[in-house]
Amino acid sequence: MFERLDDIKERYRELETRLSDPETIRDQETFRRLAKEHSDLGEIVRTYDRYLSVQDEIKENRQMLNDSDPEIRQLAKEELDGLEKEAKALEERLKILLLPKDPNDEKNILLEIRAGTGGDEAALFAADLFRMYSRYAEKKGWKVEILSAHETGIGGFKEIIALISGDKVYSRLKYESGTHRVQRVPETETQGRIHTSAVTVAVLPEADEVDVQINPQDLRIDVYRASGAGGQHVNKTESAVRITHIPTGLVVQCQDERSQHKNKAKAMKVLAARLYELKQREQQRQLSEERRSMVGTGDRSERIRTYNFPQGRLTDHRIGLTLYRLEDIMQGELDEVIEALGTHYQAKALAQNTKAPQEEKRSVA
Repeated sequence: MFERLDDIKERYRELETRLSDPETIRDQETFRRLAKEHSDLGEIVRTYDRYLSVQDEIKENRQMLNDSDPEIRQLAKEELDGLEKEAKALEERLKILLLPKDPNDEKNILLEIRAGTGGDEAALFAADLFRMYSRYAEKKGWKVEILSAHETGIGGFKEIIALISGDKVYSRLKYESGTHRVQRVPETETQGRIHTSAVTVAVLPEADEVDVQINPQDLRIDVYRASGAGGQHVNKTESAVRITHIPTGLVVQCQDERSQHKNKAKAMKVLAARLYELKQREQQRQLSEERRSMVGTGDRSERIRTYNFPQGRLTDHRIGLTLYRLEDIMQGELDEVIEALGTHYQAKALAQNTKAPQEEKRSVA
C-alpha cells in the first residue's frame, strides 16, 4: 500500500509542475484533464502527508520515553496514545481512499420515481419523495430538470423522471435505488387506519455519448398528440414523442414540452441512460457474486427503506439504520442517511479488498 502511496505522491508533484507550465495552460483541454487528476489525488496525498508526519511524531515520543525527566516521560506517553490512535485512523482512511473508484461517481443522474402498490396513496408518496430529493438537491446546489411526469388528479405522480445535475450527484444518490415503503394514514381514510404503500426509485447515471452508441436505424419514433394537463397546445399539435429501441424493446416517451424536438431530445436522454444501465447490468452479471457484493446491487425491486409517519421513523433495512426525525428527512435533510450508506458500502468494499489478496496467497500456496 505504501509503495502505491509513494507513487501517487510523486504523480501529484509531477502534476503540480505540469499545471504551472505555460504550455499546459495554453492547452485548455489538457489543463482541465490534469487539474481534475490533481484534484482527485489531493485528499490521498494530504492524508498520506499527515500520516507520515504522525509517524515521525510517534518516533520522537518513543525516544522521549527514555528521558531522565519523569514529567517528560509522562507527557510523551500521553501524546503517544493519541498519536497512535490518529495513525490507525489515518491508515484506515488511506485504505478507503485507495479503493477503486466507481467510474460513474462524477456523473449526473436520471431519477425515476414510480408509484407501486397502494393506488392514489402510492402516487402521493411518489410526489413526496420527489419533493424530498428536490429539496436535497437544492441544499447541494444541484439543478433539477423534469424530463417526464405522469400526474394524477390529486397531486400525485404515477411516474416522474428528472435529470439532476451538479457535483458528484451519482456518488451521493446511487444507493437510493429500490423499493421505498410508506406507512401512514391517507388523507382519504375516514377511520384512521394506517395503510402501507410502495414506490420504486431508480437512480441511473446520465449516459455520455462515449458510454452508449445508439444507431438511428434501431429506433422507431412515433409522434402523437399530448394528453392531460398542459395548456392550449394539448390535443392540437403532435408534439408528444414515443421512441422504441427495437433491439431491446425499451420504450420511452415525453410530452411535457410544446416542441416536438425538445420532447425527442428529452426522450433520447432517458433512453440513453436506460441503455447504459442495461450495459452495466450485463457487465455485472459477468462478474462473480463476491465481486458484486462490493458495490451493492442497486436493485430497484429490493425493499430498502420504510417511512413510518405515525412514529416519525425512517428505517433503512440494508444497514439497520433507524432515525426518529422523519419530518426533517422529508424536507431534504438526507445527509445522515446517505453518509451512513456510503460508510457501510465502503466498509464492505474494504473487507472484500482485504480478503482477495489473502485468498490469492492461499491459492498460490
